[in-house]
Amino acid sequence: PIAGKRTLMNALLGTKLSFVTDKPSTTRLRVLGILTGDTHQVIFLDTPGVVKPRYKLHEHMMHDVERALADADLVLFLSAAEKRSVADRALARLSDQIADTPCLLVLTKKDLISHEAALPLVEEYVALRAFDAVIPTSAVRGFNLDALRDAIVERLPEGPPFYPPDQLSEHPERFFIAEIVREQIFKQFRDEVPYSALVNVTVYEEREGQKDFCDCEIVVERDAQKGILIGKRGAALKRLGAAARHEIEAFTGRPLYLQLHVKTRADWRNRDGFLRSYGYGL
Repeated sequence: PIAGKRTLMNALLGTKLSFVTDKPSTTRLRVLGILTGDTHQVIFLDTPGVVKPRYKLHEHMMHDVERALADADLVLFLSAAEKRSVADRALARLSDQIADTPCLLVLTKKDLISHEAALPLVEEYVALRAFDAVIPTSAVRGFNLDALRDAIVERLPEGPPFYPPDQLSEHPERFFIAEIVREQIFKQFRDEVPYSALVNVTVYEEREGQKDFCDCEIVVERDAQKGILIGKRGAALKRLGAAARHEIEAFTGRPLYLQLHVKTRADWRNRDGFLRSYGYGL
């Protein structure tokens, strides 16, 4: 968690495919990103951060991690330079699953730590697992991204491309619209509200000669959270909608009428049937 996985993938792809916040454990479903060059195609699977499950939702998230590892030809183990203890637990949990897969240690947020301080960290990681290479990076500053990209490409298996050269992801547009709304929830609200919120696009219509229409439901666990999201006389929900609409229009390149409504579903993060209906565990 909070190792900068989304920031790094966005930087490598050269576009904002995943939203970024300073809060941990915001990725819930693996995000597929496609980088195509003249001689290669890299398919990135950005997984949730490794956590100890507290909810059924977390169990589904960790299942996504396991599926991604089973499919991978190469693992990038990301650790923020200043968050070693969290990464240690993740590495211990994944050690059996990545034992036979080529693995690069990517030390992220290198701009936050000196070279002298990074060296003992790397030595301690290498003592835990034999990595094929160790690459310090800073996605924000663009540091060492070319070296990381080259190290990835060197280890790709030979074969035909899986996707057309201009395709960036296999996720539908609705997926990214829901993520944009969720990003704004993380930016505008604090504490437990963002983690208790799920966003589902119920309607999206492209309309010739007029604004596209999008209806999103935001699901929370308690009525108090619903009240916070809506705000006095709907003011908070209007601010959320305005910010999300601006980002969605930038993403789609089309004007949009965005409608948001909030529902309460008690303990939805622990309800398997509900989680499956929203794409978890599939």
